[in-house]
Amino acid sequence: MLTHHRRPVCLSLISTDLPVWSTIETAATLYQKDNERFHLLLSQPPFPQSDSDAQPDAFPLMNPLSEEKKGLLWLELSPYRVIMTMQGNGKLGYRHFWERGVYGITRYWLHSDVVERSGSFRLRNFTHSLQLEGGPLPHSLRLEYELWSDRVRLGCYVLSLEIHH
Repeated sequence: MLTHHRRPVCLSLISTDLPVWSTIETAATLYQKDNERFHLLLSQPPFPQSDSDAQPDAFPLMNPLSEEKKGLLWLELSPYRVIMTMQGNGKLGYRHFWERGVYGITRYWLHSDVVERSGSFRLRNFTHSLQLEGGPLPHSLRLEYELWSDRVRLGCYVLSLEIHH
């Protein structure tokens, strides 16, 4: 039976060896699929626009950072694996697959108004630890992983999710 709960969440991504740090604090909807599987849906704020993407603010109600530029983050959570998908952002989409002790796939889609500039690429990630805590509903997730492009390590990361009740 599918049940859902609206909860405030804090999702953060931190690199342990690079100057990368990002946090999202928002409300999310937590869906319980069964005893150990959950889906969490939240809106991701728009990505910063570069100066070349910026448009004159002559029409402030038609701001390029409006709702259509936001992405929808969808996390599939279990004690064994996590899948995170971002959809709906005009320029970028991604999907991460993490499973403890496994090389997972990280795939990015880049969208452009010009078809020749659109494309996708894949990276690998190795999950060192995956901890989903709480019961009967989860209240925290912590993932520690390395990101790889072929044989080049692109850093170590910690993904942390706090679900407030």
